[in-house]
Amino acid sequence: MLHSVGLTPAVLAPAEFRTVLAYGIGLTDIVKTAFGPDSGLKATDFDRAGLRRRIETFQPTVLAFNGKRSASAFLGIPVAYGYQLNQDIGPTRLYVAPSTSGAARGFWDEDYWRLVAEAAWR
Repeated sequence: MLHSVGLTPAVLAPAEFRTVLAYGIGLTDIVKTAFGPDSGLKATDFDRAGLRRRIETFQPTVLAFNGKRSASAFLGIPVAYGYQLNQDIGPTRLYVAPSTSGAARGFWDEDYWRLVAEAAWR
């Protein structure tokens, strides 16, 4: 998916996840101590403060949430897909894109991920 939307010049194998740094992409998550489907996560599983610290430290141009659940947990409000107006953190623009999980394929729309790629390369 990273390649098909223009974030990487080639398709990367899962084992190559560390190479995304060479393309200016960082990967992190907001849930560090639990796993499973979104419906199984508790509000206390989301490390909002930890993610905010990472954003403030590394100041990425764009941060994309992979699905609405994590974005809503972080922002504390319901979210829609796309750019999150008035939610920037310093120079970092926040986007929400449909989850890449196979379990969420009914909501898949690559166009939102293309918006993320366009914003990242501006």
